Amino acid sequence: MAPDPWLSLYDATCQIAQEIAEKIQERNRYQRNGESSAKLNVIIRSSLQNLREKIDQLKDLLLRAVSTHQITQLEGDRRQNLVDDLLTRQKQLQASYKNEGTEPDVIRSSLMTGGVKRGVTNPWLMEESEETRGLGFDDLRQQQRRIIEEQDAGLDALSSIISRQKQMGQEIGNELDEQNEIIDDLTNLVENTDDKLRNQTRHVKMVDKKSTSCGMLVVIVLLLIAIAVVAVWPTQ
Repeated sequence: MAPDPWLSLYDATCQIAQEIAEKIQERNRYQRNGESSAKLNVIIRSSLQNLREKIDQLKDLLLRAVSTHQITQLEGDRRQNLVDDLLTRQKQLQASYKNEGTEPDVIRSSLMTGGVKRGVTNPWLMEESEETRGLGFDDLRQQQRRIIEEQDAGLDALSSIISRQKQMGQEIGNELDEQNEIIDDLTNLVENTDDKLRNQTRHVKMVDKKSTSCGMLVVIVLLLIAIAVVAVWPTQ
């Protein structure tokens, strides 16, 4: 699976922030020893600008990914928290850079665990969980990728379930279409039968009417014959 560009950019941004913190520590040592720190100041200012640009890129990419539904809302919220944390670190590093010569020399472990000396706040002050405590940058990145792979596996399983449900829905829809066709055929058959029944009823009525008229005509003819016979019959 190809690496996520956003996560790759996030890892690079975290690395920049870590390097800035180390450069600030190095600059402060130079200043305490009376050595020139002008070159380091230039590097730190440039790195802080780069850090800010990377964070802005992360924000833009995240907004685009959420708006186009490339990631879930839950993953979007998780990444937004990471961006907020980077913004906090950037502000702390900026404040630490301006506070020249007052921050003590601390090693990387104290940077990651939030060590404090002489009442000065570490720019990387944060509480680490038991799962990440003591892990290096590469270990953290591998752990993050492992979590993402597990999330991707869960999303794949969910996608498979949705696909099966979609297939079942299509099969149910096809079955309903067939049932509707059968119902339409039955409706047409009933309508045809009803039309034939009405036609036969009209035919029967016409035959009955004609038969009644013929009977009356026969009676009239017989009466006329009887009258004629009576009229010509000789009388005494």
